[in-house]
Amino acid sequence: MRALFRISSLFFVVVFASLGVSAQPETPAKAMPFANGETLTYEGKISRLAISISIADVVFTADQIPDSTNYRIRAKATSKGTLLKLFRFSFLQDYESIVDLGSQRVIKTTKHDVQKERIRDSIADFDYTQKRVNYTETDPNDANRPPRRIASKIDAPMYDLVTGIYSIRTMPLSVGKSFDISISDSGLVYEVPVRVTKRERQKTIFGKVWCWRIEPAVFGNGRLIEQKGSMIIWLMDDDRKIPVRSQINTTYGKVDVRLKSATK
Repeated sequence: MRALFRISSLFFVVVFASLGVSAQPETPAKAMPFANGETLTYEGKISRLAISISIADVVFTADQIPDSTNYRIRAKATSKGTLLKLFRFSFLQDYESIVDLGSQRVIKTTKHDVQKERIRDSIADFDYTQKRVNYTETDPNDANRPPRRIASKIDAPMYDLVTGIYSIRTMPLSVGKSFDISISDSGLVYEVPVRVTKRERQKTIFGKVWCWRIEPAVFGNGRLIEQKGSMIIWLMDDDRKIPVRSQINTTYGKVDVRLKSATK
């Protein structure tokens, strides 16, 4: 079961963590490639020994907070299909991030994480004046359990697992381009090298379209995912740069994440 949850977590991370970018558009508040209320829905499947099973759905939504320049970006991953029927294993990961469009950086991350009976709630506050992220995790099933607290040094701009995906969509891409990204997860900070390796066609819900192939180095010792593996993400080569597909290869199998619907 632990191995299955690890694959499920990797599915969630492949959509979020690898897409954060230290990008600073010239006019960030006016050049957003996504509309207020945009919703993107993905399905994740794992393949091993010529067998493919559906494991989760992930839904992203982005809404501007009224009377504010801030956006609320939410991502929700829910287990499904064979993972539930055969293995009786369920999970829910619900992220909500507040991002400042003017500075293109995350302000606050709230997370609700469920793994069968295990539940964890957490909040990460990003203090750019003190250059620290303060992370607090609690167990709602055990009121007597002391909160888990972590504080780490940060530099601007900084992203979490959700806001990064929206930042890269504001950035011009080209084959051969490389950059490092700063991602904060659970109070820790990771530097992730990213390369744009190809421009190739992918079959999507929009038809067969040209995409940028991006390869982030998230696997390995001291990295976001401390195990062997590789990751690829495809973004549409147009003004929207919608992520249409992600793929990771691990010792547990291959996880394929595809966009199945998009609104606005």
